[in-house]
Amino acid sequence: MITAFAKSSTPEKALELFFVMSSEGLSLTETTFTSVLNACSGLCVPEFGKIIHAKAVKRNLHTSAFGGSSLIDFYGKCSLRNDARKAFDEISEKNIVSWNSLLNVYSDEDSCASLGVLKETLCFGFKPNEISFSSVLRTASCLVLRQLHSLVIRMGYDNNDYVSSAIIASYASNGNDSDALACGSALDSQLSVVATNAIAGIYNRSSRFQESKELLLRLETPDVVSWNVLLTACARNGDYAQAFDLFNHMRTLGHSVDKYTATSLLSICSKINNLSMGKSLHGLLVKTNAGSSDTLVHNILLDMYVKCGSLECCVKVFDEMDERNLISWTAVISGLGLHGRPHEALIWFKRMEEEGFVPDNVALLAVLSACRHGGLVEEGLRLFECMKAKYRVEPEMDHYVCVVDLLCKYGRLREAELVIDEMPFQPNAVIWRMFLQGCKRYGVEAIGG
Repeated sequence: MITAFAKSSTPEKALELFFVMSSEGLSLTETTFTSVLNACSGLCVPEFGKIIHAKAVKRNLHTSAFGGSSLIDFYGKCSLRNDARKAFDEISEKNIVSWNSLLNVYSDEDSCASLGVLKETLCFGFKPNEISFSSVLRTASCLVLRQLHSLVIRMGYDNNDYVSSAIIASYASNGNDSDALACGSALDSQLSVVATNAIAGIYNRSSRFQESKELLLRLETPDVVSWNVLLTACARNGDYAQAFDLFNHMRTLGHSVDKYTATSLLSICSKINNLSMGKSLHGLLVKTNAGSSDTLVHNILLDMYVKCGSLECCVKVFDEMDERNLISWTAVISGLGLHGRPHEALIWFKRMEEEGFVPDNVALLAVLSACRHGGLVEEGLRLFECMKAKYRVEPEMDHYVCVVDLLCKYGRLREAELVIDEMPFQPNAVIWRMFLQGCKRYGVEAIGG
């Protein structure tokens, strides 16, 4: 029963049963020990795990490869790396499973340290397997990755699907796209799903969307990552109808919607201004609990509702968010400005500051744009003057465009000229066009005062 509860959605019941068993004087077996440790790992309660560890020491269960590996895994999941190392050192007869458990702990934090453990494995006469290499490759830095790749080739694992996929994915995550692609083309066998996903992701980053789609559509059993990379390719390539067709097919195959799926599809709704479809997707996300507590998904929902013309839904989503960041506030401020409510945009900007958020160049551009659209000249000028003095943000071309346009539209040509003269870089054609239009509207004599 303890084993069953440890693997269930209620691992705390495994702990309850264990302590009842102990109070009745029943002996602790190795299977019970490892199961209850797994429950502690799932709950991340190191205090209980250490109590169980102490009971295991009394029965000498901690020195076996099986029991010791469970302890290593437990301490690793609780981010207690030193305790994991001590548990490893106490194993009397280590095997490759023990070493892999330790490698898994170190690879989550320090790629150099995990490479050291891998070398230690070799020094003690153990031959690393595909699990060993995949653990270390998962978070390997560029420098460590090249050393690992050389070792993989020397040990003959370069054509192992599991290892080669990890190498390609690691090169891709480190931004070494050319090396990742070279590894993929050098493989004798067909690319695995993981390797295909990594290479398709590289194609997407390089705007080679058609190649990404063709590669992914050849997969016989794509996973949810494959579908999400495919949807991203369609969204960025403008294949909007195909994206929704693929999404429907993905769902019929039983794949769940996650935050990456939501990101791609909501971005399409924003681009085509399809409020009805955006609301349907929002409802599906709520129903399936996909990304329901994810700030990124909520921010994309805010952007979608603003661009699709539903400021009311945008504010409602904002109010329902558990965690908001600067992007969340900026989305609403931008929406208020775009929908002709500049005074409310300024109120929200003040609220944002009161909540402790310091505006960046994007947030300042949003509130300046609101002033520009609403004709709030004095408020816009005050904000522009505060950019460097108060917020330590250097104005960029877009900020100057906002201010010059605001001044020129309301006949403040002399001030617009001064702003242009003080620009730290050359004004672009847009600024000169707005200035000349202002001169034409109000007369050149307006400059002289």
